[in-house]
Amino acid sequence: MLLNDYLRVLRRSWLLIAVAALVGLLIGGAASILTKPSYTSETQLFVSIQGSGSVQELQQGNTFSQARVQSYVKIVSSPVVLQPVIDTLGLPSTAEDLSKRITASTDVNTVLINIAVTDPSPVQASAIAQAVGKSLIVSVDALENPGKKGTSPVSLSITKPAEAPASPSAPNTKINLLLGLVVGLMLGLAGAVVRNLLDNRIRSEGDLRRITEAPLIGGIAFDQDAMKRPLLTQSSTHSPRAESFRQLRTNLQFANVSRHAKSVLVTSSVPGEGKSTTATNLAIALAQAGQTVCLVDADLRRPMVNEYLSLDRGVGLTTALVGATDVNDLLQQWGEDQLYVLTSGQIPPNPSELLGSDEMGQLVARLEEAFDVVVIDAPPLLPVTDAAVLSQHVGGVMVVVGSQRLRQQELQRALDALRLVEANVLGIVMNRLPAKGPDAYSYSYYAGDDHKPNRSVNSRKTRQATPIEEYGSLHEPSRRSASTFPVGRSR
Repeated sequence: MLLNDYLRVLRRSWLLIAVAALVGLLIGGAASILTKPSYTSETQLFVSIQGSGSVQELQQGNTFSQARVQSYVKIVSSPVVLQPVIDTLGLPSTAEDLSKRITASTDVNTVLINIAVTDPSPVQASAIAQAVGKSLIVSVDALENPGKKGTSPVSLSITKPAEAPASPSAPNTKINLLLGLVVGLMLGLAGAVVRNLLDNRIRSEGDLRRITEAPLIGGIAFDQDAMKRPLLTQSSTHSPRAESFRQLRTNLQFANVSRHAKSVLVTSSVPGEGKSTTATNLAIALAQAGQTVCLVDADLRRPMVNEYLSLDRGVGLTTALVGATDVNDLLQQWGEDQLYVLTSGQIPPNPSELLGSDEMGQLVARLEEAFDVVVIDAPPLLPVTDAAVLSQHVGGVMVVVGSQRLRQQELQRALDALRLVEANVLGIVMNRLPAKGPDAYSYSYYAGDDHKPNRSVNSRKTRQATPIEEYGSLHEPSRRSASTFPVGRSR
């Protein structure tokens, strides 16, 4: 992973990291509150050599004292020193238990002994520290002069008497809070990395590139109002969602510049990725650019185009495929542009057979001759084989990927299905991209003050002549360009 990948992981999981840090902070605070306070009292002793002499003798005595100090530090926690303290103060503990609360140390190249005693009572801590210092003096004197013959060569004296501390030495609230915060942050960061490694959903173009090198020809930003107002004409002309479909329209032309495919199949890997809204809005955007467009609802299992455009699907594609009605009478014009819609018709019991039939191939070919662009909404690739079968009759396939919904292995399987039938994949469209965050996709530069939706006109108006009718019979096509057909002339 690169630095940008780690930064993206942090931005994706910032809430998890923040919660973990807060929990760590709370645990540190709770530990400080629940821990019983203890107090530490300190005393300090100085070790010296008795008598005086030349400078050389003093130096030798100083070296002797420093060597002796290390031994005296070890003696502090022994019963020889502690048992008299227990007897004098009447402590209800043994020498071993008391030694656990006593710390003795010395600084390098010095003859100073530091004794610290910790106790729940500040007064008791001070009394024990003072008693331990006095007991050490007596014990050292007895050890250095066992026969009481003359004076001891070593003398200990207290230079810093023990005092009752005013504030507890533990718990250290600041340290506990800082430690809890650091531990919480580390756990949060570790959780974010593990979560990213285990999460194989496609969120951004970087995730997409791990699966395929197919070009990303568009990204549709997520809009909360899209569920209620899914159409391009129902949003502001300069809204990010409207601009994203216009950008998709432009990119699709560049993706198709070499093969000049006039029919585009729009599909997805699994249901719920937004393929039908993408196909419908793409057709609207193409029609707004002045092209003659035919939108075909070939999802014969869960047709949605008629619901988005408020059209009748009683008769449609299936009606034309079985030869019950000529396609000229089934096309419904929608809106003020040259957009014609062929709804699904009645749902048949054998959708795959119908979509893979020669009649379907001939129908697509006739529509390609009559229209500038034919946009076909097909079922998802993984649940059924309809889209893979239908891809044989179209010029190119556009796969819609639902951001944060589709898993990488699902997209891999869908693309493998298209590769198996040698379909021409024009590119990928990422849908439902977040408008903010690490995977944001927006066109804020184009956002304006015009928030009035475009006027929407459905097919309830007076029926006009379709491009196929102007072009000629579906069975006897002429060679006129679809872009020259007059629009608006009544039959």
